[in-house]
Amino acid sequence: MTKVEAIERQIEQLSPEDLSVLRAWFAAFDAAAWDRQIESDVRAGKLDMLAEKALHARASGAATKHCHPRASGGPDS
Repeated sequence: MTKVEAIERQIEQLSPEDLSVLRAWFAAFDAAAWDRQIESDVRAGKLDMLAEKALHARASGAATKHCHPRASGGPDS
């Protein structure tokens, strides 16, 4: 049995309350890992081309306020 399979079996045995705690912990853990990866990619210049394209689109008028989901006139705009 792999480590992951063992963890899966242990998770299956958790109470609903413990499962809720695990979900919250994992969401925070996963978000932090994602943030570290994005920061690493930024430092390495991996997102430079995307940023340049976005700035060019904005400068040329190709990007409008409608590109952002909150700019669509919804309750969060």
